[in-house]
Amino acid sequence: MTLILFCKRPRLGVGKQRLARVLGQQSAFRIADILHQCALAQLASWPGRTVMACADAADCDSYRTEHPWIDTVIAQQGDNLGQRINHVERLLRAAGHERLLIIGSDMPEQTPDQLLVAAEKLGQHDIVLSGATDGGVTLMAAAVAWPELDALPWSTPELGQALVQCCEQEGLSVGWVAPCDDVDLVADLRRLRASLADDPRAPQQALRKLIQELV
Repeated sequence: MTLILFCKRPRLGVGKQRLARVLGQQSAFRIADILHQCALAQLASWPGRTVMACADAADCDSYRTEHPWIDTVIAQQGDNLGQRINHVERLLRAAGHERLLIIGSDMPEQTPDQLLVAAEKLGQHDIVLSGATDGGVTLMAAAVAWPELDALPWSTPELGQALVQCCEQEGLSVGWVAPCDDVDLVADLRRLRASLADDPRAPQQALRKLIQELV
């Protein structure tokens, strides 16, 4: 089972712009940076093969140098997330990877146990998803090739339902694991301030401390 982290390297003024509009660019960057650390720690804890899928190809070499424990570092390609997922999947399946589990870089409440449950459910379903309260998905696991995903309504509340319909139209069975939200708004930071209170992981506690400082 291969865990794939889709991410952008945090940069000032890039990403988390809804947070930046309220907290400022520097604060949004600090939050994005610790979220990135949380995601890297999640990747490092995975017992199977690991892949970093970089949004910017120029970052690949630095990830290989800074994190030599990551098995494979590859660049995303495509105009939307669906195209990028299909591209990365084709490369990995051609290299012999069979069961693929995709996560993003802004779900600090997601736990290693939740990923293991998703991997186990792939024994019962072709596709396993984790939903978010905004209608999106925050985990995508596949035991078979994904359908073409480029036409789906990415970054909209309709994404989760459309993804299920797309898979079922191709005859694929879809299962679910516990939902997990991502981080886009100041309200999400307030949620994390409470939900991470008892989380023993060091990056999560660093994130909570930063949230207490900023919000």
